[in-house]
Amino acid sequence: MKNPFKYFKTSPEIIKLAVMMYTRFPLSLRQVEDLLHERGIDVSYETVRFWWNRFGPLFAAEIKKKRAIDRQASTQWRWHLDEVFVKISGNAYYLWRAVDHEGEVLESFVTKKRDRKAALKFLRKAMKRYGIPTSIVTDKLRSYRAAMKEIGIENRQETGRWLNNRAENSHQPFRRRERGMAKFRSTKSLQKFVSIHASIHNHFNKERHLNNANTFKTSRAAALREWRELAA
Repeated sequence: MKNPFKYFKTSPEIIKLAVMMYTRFPLSLRQVEDLLHERGIDVSYETVRFWWNRFGPLFAAEIKKKRAIDRQASTQWRWHLDEVFVKISGNAYYLWRAVDHEGEVLESFVTKKRDRKAALKFLRKAMKRYGIPTSIVTDKLRSYRAAMKEIGIENRQETGRWLNNRAENSHQPFRRRERGMAKFRSTKSLQKFVSIHASIHNHFNKERHLNNANTFKTSRAAALREWRELAA
């Protein structure tokens, strides 16, 4: 792999720090600029924007590639699917998300409509990368049933009032991040951001409520170490 930092005067550690702060936490570009300034790093918010656009997809692709390999070796026994309304320039769009049984975001997909065609494209995209799960939990949107019927997996669908809470809860980090960014300007920017945000959120999400303090600190340190080794 070629060195992506070859023609940059700024150290890779600072670039990775800026990208992580902007993507992982609900901060604006100017807030990231201020936090870096407190650490003695003098860069403008436009530089942070450029770094994010240039290196965000690269870091996310590395994380996603490693996790996809691990996922293919394990049993995908349950997915949770849900869609959330997002407004772009005054128009309504839908963000489809697939979450596994551990709460990890597998796939994010933006569409204008919420019909069978959109659901089918979303399912095929997720299954191409992660395979077919044993069961799929959804709400009662008819588009899911129609799409699964076309693929031939309608018998794997599960619906229920409380069954899909895991997918609905997975929207919360994105919603907090959306407010920090003051909305999106286009579907392209939304699709790009949610893909990067999901990968980085998965990488640092160590489920603090399920582990004791020592286990959590060890996992967190390992995640940070792996992040610093990206694109090395």
